[in-house]
Formats: sequence, structure tokens, C-alpha cells
Amino acid sequence: MAVEVVYWALIILMFIIAFAGLVYPIIPSVIFIVGGFLLYGAFFGFQEYGYQFWLIEGVFVAVLFAADYVSNLMGIKRVGGSKAAIWGSTIGLLIGPFLIPIAGIIIGPFLGAVIAELLVHKKDMKESVKVGLGSLIGFISGVFAKTIIQLIMIGYFLYVVL
Repeated sequence: MAVEVVYWALIILMFIIAFAGLVYPIIPSVIFIVGGFLLYGAFFGFQEYGYQFWLIEGVFVAVLFAADYVSNLMGIKRVGGSKAAIWGSTIGLLIGPFLIPIAGIIIGPFLGAVIAELLVHKKDMKESVKVGLGSLIGFISGVFAKTIIQLIMIGYFLYVVL
């Protein structure tokens, strides 16, 4: 019985790390969610998982990747941003949390998009800030969407195994 508690604690830890990956994109959320599924299988057996489980979870994995890309793209494109802004936002998202812990998660994508628009497309400050805000809205929308998707994935996993 005590061993089962440890097993479940490790599985839950994998899922918690996956949620941390929503705000720290350097952490690959999908790998930790699937890792939790695989740990369950290794500890308790894979018999509960059928092809339907893996198919459904695989679709959600694809949707997670798409949500990340589409939300950023839509946020920036909606306000007239360029590919450079998308790249700047992505770079800012990866670097920001390390340069400015916690606040860098928000400031990084914003500044990345603004700097990219200023430097690459020589847009004025007002237009660049508008693109930066679009990037920020895209990032927040993506985090919200991915949170819902991850909750559904974990909920379906629990439905199958419990």
C-alpha cells in the first residue's frame, strides 16, 4: 500500500511539472504528461490502456502543439505583426523567465515582439507596442487553452485507470 502511494506521488509530480511548463516554456509539458501515463503503466500495468486511449491522448498532444503556435500567431497577426515579431516573442518567452524570474514570463514575449518590430521592420514605438500587446494576449490565451487541454488529458487518464 505504501509503495502505491509513492507511485501515485511520482505520477502526480509529473503532472505538476507539466503545468509548470505552461508558464516556463523551457519545460516540455507534453513529455511530462505522457511520462505520467507511462509511469502509471510501468508501475501498475498497461492493461487499462487500449488503442483508443493512445489515439485520444495523441490527438490532444497534437492539439497542445497547435494551440501553442496558433495562439501566438493569431495574437500577433491580429494587430499587424510580422514573422519577426513571432520569432521575437518566442525568443523573449524562452529567455525572459531566466533574466527576470516570474515577471519575465509576461515581459519576455512582449519585449521580444516589440524589439523585433522596431529593429527588423523599423515600425514606430506605438505600432511596435501594439504588436507586443498582441503577443502578450496570444501568450495568455495559449496558456489558458493549454491548461484546459492538459486538464482534459489528465481527466481522461484518470477516467480510464480509476
